[in-house]
Amino acid sequence: MKLFSLQILFKTGDQCKLLQASHELSTFRYFHRSSVKEFMVFTGKLVGEKTERCQRGLVKEQEYICHVFVRHDNLCGVLIADQEYPQRVAQTLLTKATEDFAAEYPSNTWAMMAEESAGCKKIDEYLQRYQNPVEADGLMRLHNELDETKVILHNTLESLLARGEKLDDLVQRSEDLSVQSKMFYTTRVKPLPIYRPSAEIGVDDSREVVPLSEMSNEREAKKTNKCCILL
Repeated sequence: MKLFSLQILFKTGDQCKLLQASHELSTFRYFHRSSVKEFMVFTGKLVGEKTERCQRGLVKEQEYICHVFVRHDNLCGVLIADQEYPQRVAQTLLTKATEDFAAEYPSNTWAMMAEESAGCKKIDEYLQRYQNPVEADGLMRLHNELDETKVILHNTLESLLARGEKLDDLVQRSEDLSVQSKMFYTTRVKPLPIYRPSAEIGVDDSREVVPLSEMSNEREAKKTNKCCILL
């Protein structure tokens, strides 16, 4: 289980501004880390922009999952993890991270803050501490109300986009991606997979609303089925 990125963003209209981010890139090749970081920021902003206020969601692609939570005041938390990391723990962590950020930086300061100008120490601490989800036991007890929280699932990043929007175009227009990172994308040498629709899903919006309490049960069932196949 691995956490790669924890981001705090402020959503204004259809745009997201990154206020603070912490990344764990040690598992990526050294010379790819800069591009990996840029794609994580790009993905975090895009997912935040496409998620409505007071909504939780996640986007799945291969071994990666991007968890998102947009609060009532448009403060947004994004957590990028592997698919083994428990969804309920991830959403609980986003709740706590955004709460602590808002406690240190009042809401009337967010609009005036520059990109990545915040320095809430707990954001870095959480990304490191909760690499092991067992460490989140205390958080889980504090946020039991998440059991029946509805989370909107997206099978691809493409499914978030409006009809007519293309991920390729968004990548090329992005100011968060360097020329080098865009070359990684166009040549399909992606240090972090860029989310593509499967043949069965297509590019139409494919969303499913599932309570967090059911996610863990579904995950365990999939593990059981996988074991049966191996046997």
